[in-house]
Amino acid sequence: MSRSSSSRILGVILAGLLGTAHAQEPLLVERQDRTSAPAIAYAPASPTCRGIALISPGAGGSEQGYRYLGETLSALGYLAVVMGHPESGRRALREHVRGTDLREGLADLITDPNAYRGRFMDIAAARQWARVRCAEGESLLVGHSMGAATVMMEAGARNRIGVRGNDAFDAYIALSPQGPGSIFPDDAWSRVRKPMLLLTGTRDTELGGASWESRTEPFRNMPPGCAWLGVIDGASHMNLAGRGASRATEATIARTIDAFLAAVRRGDCRPPGRLEGLALTTK
Repeated sequence: MSRSSSSRILGVILAGLLGTAHAQEPLLVERQDRTSAPAIAYAPASPTCRGIALISPGAGGSEQGYRYLGETLSALGYLAVVMGHPESGRRALREHVRGTDLREGLADLITDPNAYRGRFMDIAAARQWARVRCAEGESLLVGHSMGAATVMMEAGARNRIGVRGNDAFDAYIALSPQGPGSIFPDDAWSRVRKPMLLLTGTRDTELGGASWESRTEPFRNMPPGCAWLGVIDGASHMNLAGRGASRATEATIARTIDAFLAAVRRGDCRPPGRLEGLALTTK
């Protein structure tokens, strides 16, 4: 990755944080069950669309969030779509929390099979919408937290939820992936073979209180091929979501995504020499 490329992407992120307008399109995509799901599309910044990138939020998130990911992927030439997931968005989280506390409500939501089935319908509808507008190029699925679990299921990870993905994307990016537990059994990721970037931080603890190191287990279980694991020093769970004092985290993630996708396009998946603020392991 060149210095000019890094500066360009960082400039896009900083401009977004300072309130500069970007090309966004709110939309509704029609699912196979004839209901609609909200989304926000970020048009590619380049004249030619490089491909499509669908972004799946965490539990309780919405299409209004993850702007930094939409802008990063837009700057790289992708048509990026941040999806809203009705079965696991804000209203759904409130319903799961009713009569209990937030932690228990979240734990219930992230293990709800219907929530994941809804997510996969949202993904299929958003993909169809995006491919009409960008028919060529790569397809990426990106997710944070529950969105990372969605990414892993789509990529072929075995799970306790009873949901099976189609592995229909060319590459995957999982931010704050989950280790073995209520969603995934041991050895869940041994069949994940497409290019995969996993990112976590040294303050990115699991919902049940497990150390951030548990989030590295999926990478260790994946077969050799094209897998990258990045650990961002000092980054928390909400920093990776684009909330809180996360400007440095967002810039590191943007640079890493740029480098990863460049390596995938080259077909060798070799990492760059060094990425500032990141401990990177590959296989």
